[in-house]
This record gives sequence, structure tokens and C-alpha cells, in this order.
Amino acid sequence: MIRKLLVVFVTIFTVTTYAQKGGDSPYSFYGIGSLKFKGTVENRSMGSLSIYTDSIHINLRNPASFSGPNLTTFDNENRPVKYTIGGSYSSTNLESNTTEAQATTATFDYFALAFPVGKFGVGIGILPFTSVGYRLETENDNGEPESRFSGDGGLNKAFLGFAYSFTDGLQIGVNGQYNFGNIEASAISFGFDSNGVPLVAQSREESRSDLSGVTVDFGVSYKRMVTKSLELVTAATYTPQSNLTSKNQRALATVLLNQNTGQEIPRDESDVNLDAQGLRETDLTLPTKFSFGAGIGQPRKWFVGAEYEFQNTSTFSNPFFQTPATTYENASRFSVGGFYIPRYNAFSSFYKRVVYRAGFRMEQTGLNIQTESIDEFGISFGVGIPVGKFGSNANIGFEIGQRGTTNNNLVEENFINLQLSLSLNDKWFQKRKFD
Repeated sequence: MIRKLLVVFVTIFTVTTYAQKGGDSPYSFYGIGSLKFKGTVENRSMGSLSIYTDSIHINLRNPASFSGPNLTTFDNENRPVKYTIGGSYSSTNLESNTTEAQATTATFDYFALAFPVGKFGVGIGILPFTSVGYRLETENDNGEPESRFSGDGGLNKAFLGFAYSFTDGLQIGVNGQYNFGNIEASAISFGFDSNGVPLVAQSREESRSDLSGVTVDFGVSYKRMVTKSLELVTAATYTPQSNLTSKNQRALATVLLNQNTGQEIPRDESDVNLDAQGLRETDLTLPTKFSFGAGIGQPRKWFVGAEYEFQNTSTFSNPFFQTPATTYENASRFSVGGFYIPRYNAFSSFYKRVVYRAGFRMEQTGLNIQTESIDEFGISFGVGIPVGKFGSNANIGFEIGQRGTTNNNLVEENFINLQLSLSLNDKWFQKRKFD
């Protein structure tokens, strides 16, 4: 058991120190970036539906999933230790009224471990929560660059959660999360001489925010057999309002641009006195969020459900990265999805044990630019492939969707997401039968 724990902590350390570009959306320019984590591959394959919990998967959207009933496979004495790790590949077509572009990213999405302690369950893990990654340019009437914006970074979460089973059908849980990360942004304003020729030296502003803070999530899951074969599943989560601390710095410089490589060579760089503006250290308010949903199905056979999520995003503000013509409104998500298993115990037929998932979601992101609400829509499919004992499986998810609009010179994103994960189960704790 010690050896397994060592492997887990080494993996967490490796994932934590791994740097990646996690975004390719111009909408990550706003706030603290685009929402990166939308659930595990199992969740996202069902339209981001997160109300279903079972004994062989970790549901990172609801901490109540860390606990649950003991299994007959374990002589009704225990539950498996669950590991999960996931990543994704995204291809996005960016389209405005005047141009198109293509962007691709491959990212790590989450790593987590959950293990049983009697009626309690403990979960630990790390995940990138938001991502910032963009490079935008505006042009004048002559097609010359007028300004250039670029950004990188995002917010990560490391969490420790606890859950308790009151009965086989009722679990509650809580997550404590430490949020950390940084956002870097650069803006260049191009100048021209009297003949309209770009100047050799241009003006650049560079900003950086280092973010940190603690948040908590609460979750409850309740299941009950309503007939001999049908099970009712309900779940709810709640995240209270909290604050992040943002430690900021900003610098102005004159830069020489290499027209061939785009390299920026800074000259005469100076720091902005943020103390005088009251911006050296600011607070970001993360809004209240809650979700609830219900579904019905036959255990280990099929399930279909719906979920609604609401976030009071209108209270969000980022004093250091304020932008004109941008406001925040309340965000919401509606998801419908489910799964089907031909025959979970058909050990002579591999394909009958495969889990087939599908769903769709509709979202209001809470971002409003130039009076246009930025909405998102996605249709998803996926499979869970058996790969080992105790219900271990590999999960593959596929999603197509759209975000944004071309109205008011904005950008419409048409994306294809491919997600992969491993959900592995093992037996660590075992009672001795003989002394």
C-alpha cells in the first residue's frame, strides 16, 4: 500500500509541475479565462451531466461521490480505491465577419484519487480550472496592424474532499480547494509616421496577476429504488461566494519589432506605480453557484437524467483587467444525458460490457460583450471500455459545439473536442480472514 501511495504522490507532483498551453479562445481574454474543467470524460460524454454516481468512477463535480455503499465483490466490507486521470485534444475554427483561423490544443485535464475509510470517503486531486490563451490583432482601414493583444496562464485547483454515507442511498460531501495560478497579458499599440509607415519603435504594456485563494464545494447524492427495476437518482451541489487575492504588476516599454520573426526587443522599460492606483493587490469575487438534477434508470443497465446549474456571475469583477463594453450577467447550464450498458456481467462478450454515453448541453457563459451574450452549445458521445479488474475502464469522449457569435464584429468558435481518461480501481484495504 505504501508503494502505491508513493506512486500516486509522485504522479500528482509530476502533473503539477508540467507546463502547458491550456487555451485557444479569444474569449479567454476576459475575466480569469475560459472555464477549462467541465467534468470528467464520463460527465462530458453525457452533456456534462454530473448527477450520476457509482462505485467505480470518481465524479469530480460532486464530492458526495467519494463515498458510497460497500460492494458484494468486496464481501460487503469495503469499496475500491479509485484513480482517474484525463486529458483532451481540441480543434477550433475561429470565424469573424472578415476572417477565419484554426487553433488546436492538447491538455491535461485532471488527476484524482478517492479511497474509502469505513462509511467515509476521501478524495484528493488537482485540475486546471480556467485557461488563458489568445493572440488578437486589430487593423486600421489600410490593413495595417493597429493593436496586438496576447495572453497566457490560468487558474488551477488542488482539492481535498470528504464524504459520508448515511445510508446506501444517501451521501453528502465537501471539498476544500486551494486555487492558484497566474495570468499574463501583453498589449502593443502601433504608431505610424505622417506617411502611414509603421514606426520602428512601438509602445507595449505588460501585466501579470498572481492569483490564490481558498474555496469550498458541498454536494449531496440520493438514490432510491422506486420499483423492482427502476432507480431514482437525484443530486445537488452548492458553492458559496468566495474571494481570490490577486497580486498585480504592470510595466510599460518601448519595443523594437523584428518584422520577420515578430520578436519584441524591449527598450526603456519602467514599472507602473500600482500602489498609487490601489491596484497592487486586489480581490476577485468568485460568485455563488448551485446545481440540481434528477434522473431514472435501471442499475448497471441504463440511465437518463437532466441537470440545471446557475451561477451568480453578475457579481464577478476583476478590477485589474477591466475592459470597456464588457459586462457580466448570470450564467446557467442545462444538460440532458445518459448511458446504456448491453450487459455489464457478460464476461464472455467484451462489447456487451462497453458503456455507451450521449448527451447535450446549452450554456449561458455569463459574458456579455457589446450587448451580445456569449452562449455555448455542445452535443457529446462517448464509450467506456473495460480494461481490468474491479470495473476499471478507459473512457473516450467526443463533443462538437459552438461558442460565441459573429454579431458586432465578435468571433464564433466551432469546436471539436476529443477527451480520454483512465478510471482505475484497486483493493488496498482488506480484512484478514485468519490470524
